[in-house]
Amino acid sequence: MNYLSTRGLPTQERTPRGFSDILLEGLAPDGGLYLPERYPHIDAATLARWRVLAAASYADLAFEILSLYITDIPPEDLRGLVRKTYTTEVFGTPEITPLKALEPGLELQALSNGPTLAFKDMAMQLLGNLFEYELARRGETLNILGATSGDTGSAAEHAMRGKEGVRVFMLSPHGRMSPFQQAQMFSLQDANIHNLVIEGVFDDCQDIVKAVSNDLPFKRRHRIGTVNSINWARLLAQVVYYFAGYFQATKTNDERVSFAVPSGNFGNVCAGHVARMMGLPIERLIVATNENDVLDEFFRTGSYRVRAACDTHETSSPSMDISKASNFERFVFDLLGHDARAAERTRQLFGEQIANSGGFTLSAEEFARVREFGFVSGRSTHADRVATIRDTHARFGITIDPHTADGLKVGRQLRQPGTTTLVLETALPIKFAATIIEALGHEPERPAGYEGLELLPKRFKVMPASSEAVKACIAENCG
Repeated sequence: MNYLSTRGLPTQERTPRGFSDILLEGLAPDGGLYLPERYPHIDAATLARWRVLAAASYADLAFEILSLYITDIPPEDLRGLVRKTYTTEVFGTPEITPLKALEPGLELQALSNGPTLAFKDMAMQLLGNLFEYELARRGETLNILGATSGDTGSAAEHAMRGKEGVRVFMLSPHGRMSPFQQAQMFSLQDANIHNLVIEGVFDDCQDIVKAVSNDLPFKRRHRIGTVNSINWARLLAQVVYYFAGYFQATKTNDERVSFAVPSGNFGNVCAGHVARMMGLPIERLIVATNENDVLDEFFRTGSYRVRAACDTHETSSPSMDISKASNFERFVFDLLGHDARAAERTRQLFGEQIANSGGFTLSAEEFARVREFGFVSGRSTHADRVATIRDTHARFGITIDPHTADGLKVGRQLRQPGTTTLVLETALPIKFAATIIEALGHEPERPAGYEGLELLPKRFKVMPASSEAVKACIAENCG
């Protein structure tokens, strides 16, 4: 399996790229995102075999899916890495992503049982093991540059602690994360972890990551890689839990399910799109946004309009306070045909029109295809979040975090009779205690081991929203 860029790649860069190459590279040299040349299609016999496998082992299901895309790592090595990652010890339950029934036809899929209590652990734990394996195989080192709106940072840093040959430079928006999220990152004292707090919003952090990655001489000289969902490996790992959730929610492969996904950067729901392209029987992918509703606006109108930093709302579901969804480019490339013509059109839309006019509008013919891909969307507000948290606790005895509440509110609003809808849980509620207190009048349960987290000494550096300042910091600290 080789990989191509959503923007086609310049002629001199078009040598075939395997998984291990793009694992370490992150963003493509032309500024596009990597995708496989084709999506493997899963036939009925394979889906039936995977159903049996999934009942016994999440890790073995993950191996079957990942091995279709990772063909340059020996199978037994890959199997070992996957089994090392997805264990009861790390994720607290043999199912790894168990379902919680709410009402007939509506269930939560728990994705937040990992070390940092957020769904990002599902991919980041594997990414850490893959990085360490591949760097050792090549005798190389890697400087990871990432941006976080809340959960990616802590998941990446905890996954990379103690990994040989890896340094992490994580950008986060100043004052935009919850105290718990900040403490999870800033309390780490490991020498290979560098927290860079940017005076701006998440989109500024993400723009810096892309600017540094697009400086090809600097990127290659300092061995820059990424852990954001612009890295295909991270998105690929998330595809697995869509299959796992489907098998738990159904009895036969003739049934179809929908997934409601809280969405900011479009990575989580893009993994569902990949699963659907592979043949998983998904009826709808329900995109749930908060007040930063650039994605909802697109799925309603066909217009993608990036917001400026001053127009990006600070909300009570802060990990979704994003107005420039990086992974959306992958979906548009597929929407346009996943070929050379699609790459040229994608380069025009994302490389030119967004830069020149702040957005684009698809043609009527292009936009008509959105429904063929199963996407619908909705928007949730602070009042919706508080009401949904309160209702879920009162009716089911379950406390959910604000982002999951966005997904549940929109999922309930757009679900179809007769089709089970799985709402993807994104984090445990302790990470957003202030909103839980507002909704329920008390703090959420704090898992063992997190007592006094916010009181630990913190290590971070505040910096201007400047790619040059970040590059200088990397050059100074990468040895």
